[in-house]
Amino acid sequence: MKEGGVADWDYKIYKDGHGFTPYSTDQNFTLKLLSTGDRGEYVCCGLHKRSTLTKCSNTVTLTVSDRPRTTLTAGPIGDIVTLTCSVEPSAGWKYEWFRRSTDTSEVQVINDGENRVISVSQGGIYWCRGGRGGRGGRGEPVYYTDHSDSVTIKITFPNKAVVTRQHNWPQIFRGEKITLTCEVQGGEDTEWIYGWSKPRSSIHWTNNKYWTFTASESSSGDYMCRSRLRDDSYSSTEWSEAITLSVSEVCEKCVVSSA
Repeated sequence: MKEGGVADWDYKIYKDGHGFTPYSTDQNFTLKLLSTGDRGEYVCCGLHKRSTLTKCSNTVTLTVSDRPRTTLTAGPIGDIVTLTCSVEPSAGWKYEWFRRSTDTSEVQVINDGENRVISVSQGGIYWCRGGRGGRGGRGEPVYYTDHSDSVTIKITFPNKAVVTRQHNWPQIFRGEKITLTCEVQGGEDTEWIYGWSKPRSSIHWTNNKYWTFTASESSSGDYMCRSRLRDDSYSSTEWSEAITLSVSEVCEKCVVSSA
């Protein structure tokens, strides 16, 4: 108000012709967590404290849209995957990226800022959101979109896994100790966990590349292995070619002699 000082007036805001706030000495009113119900035409009026003078401002139209939807898309799957975070309308957003794996509930912010497109070489569950606001459009965002739907990324390494057997005798007997080795070609310096596909059983995981077991009738069949990173259950090699074990009951031709 041009007449008098700030403290000479009480202020009130009207929305669509109806009183929106009571009279107050505060010139500022903040709308938090806007909804579509807040759209409309706003006018502020001042009542002079020492007279009956009332003055009103121009009209400001506030348009409030539904919360922007964030979408996440993944590029070609391989050893490098491109992820794109999109917010419509697209202008003025910063982007935050999140990842977790099944091994931990910890959420990692892997990137934030202007990059709406990132390339990842680590598997996991990814999602994103947009943010904007801050002083002059810069600084930390003060408004965020909802999180996008998540996308699961599985990385396949080009390293080849190979299964070998210690003491590659042509016949295996029940009760014998069998040691299988899973070698990852070109991955000697990597911390791997080794998964074994064996007959009539779920995948058996070991912390080292050797797997030793006692042969039984049920041990006959094809064995394959694959490796994944110790801290990433979504990144692994392909399955190796199979090695076949055939277990016999007893050694019928074995002869024990004494001197």
